[in-house]
Amino acid sequence: MKISDIRIRVCQTDHSMMADSEMRAGGASSFDFLLVSMTTDEGIEGHSFGFAGRGARMAGEIARQTMKPFFPGKDPLARERHYQEFRTYDRWWNHVPIHTYGPFHICLWDIAGKAAGVPLYRLLGEYRQKVPVYASSFVLDGPEAYARQALAVKERGWHGYTVHPPGDFDLDLEIYRVCREAVGSGFKLMADPVCAYGHQQALRMGRHLEKLDYYWIEEPLHDTDFHELRRLAAALDIPVRGTEVLPGNHYAIAECISAGVVDIVRSDVSSKHGVTPVRKTAHLAESSGMNCELHTTIYHPLEIMNLHCCRAMSNCECFELLYPMEYMNFGMLAPLNIDAEGYAHAPETPGAGFDPDWDFIENATVEQF
Repeated sequence: MKISDIRIRVCQTDHSMMADSEMRAGGASSFDFLLVSMTTDEGIEGHSFGFAGRGARMAGEIARQTMKPFFPGKDPLARERHYQEFRTYDRWWNHVPIHTYGPFHICLWDIAGKAAGVPLYRLLGEYRQKVPVYASSFVLDGPEAYARQALAVKERGWHGYTVHPPGDFDLDLEIYRVCREAVGSGFKLMADPVCAYGHQQALRMGRHLEKLDYYWIEEPLHDTDFHELRRLAAALDIPVRGTEVLPGNHYAIAECISAGVVDIVRSDVSSKHGVTPVRKTAHLAESSGMNCELHTTIYHPLEIMNLHCCRAMSNCECFELLYPMEYMNFGMLAPLNIDAEGYAHAPETPGAGFDPDWDFIENATVEQF
């Protein structure tokens, strides 16, 4: 079997319901995206959304110039070979953004599942039948807005809530406090200040969060601040979670694990080059007694792939979704399957189980390669 055709759709949409204030920098996202499709000479198709950041045309052009020439004529089942060859290919002056390769690698896994006639989680090796869901906020308008949302998530039956605060130390602390007051004890609350602090502030905030019984603090410093993160993780009892956007995938994360840079590592199918590196990172962390928690991929058609991986991982506690879900719930016919008890269920159809909403995608397409 060979890859006979690759199509890249550049998509822009006015779907966004965000306010500018919900992002700490850059204003509201319009949720531009790519839709990557691969076809084999046996007629099997694989599809994946691709993250496009602040510009689908830019992301699409990079994919056209670098990824589209890389795959034609190759065996779609030789995923490991393609990943290893891509690492060298990328080094020779391609240097693509961290989200570029992932959608193409996901297409390979989608094709493999369809060729085998099984859902992706079974191809990976099922560990569990359902995965507990937790919500992650955007930046909201004041402490009470966070408290209301945290309580709504709890009442929905979900299993935790991550606060993305504005980044002002005193305001952030008040937000963390009122959220705990709103949901009471026993409900998982997490803090993700997204690189808002220096070392001393992060240390102080971590100690406050310990008193408030927060479950972890995520990315208090930049992922590449290894020395400061290691000092922070050693000083705090609350787990420090990181490596979300660290380049280098499992090769770089191995050093973070061995040096004690963080207590919990991160990966996802979008920013970490697809399913294969996610698996490698999860197994690496498992061998060191650590969790590998998957980071949201933002778009729900990509979250499906994260969910399949979660079902096949023993050291990923829960499944992250940005909240409110309606912002990212587009581009596929069937919504994510989350039951009344807050557990996510992966599709049971062969492959990824991503059924594109072609009417929506056609209307959003501004260019094709």
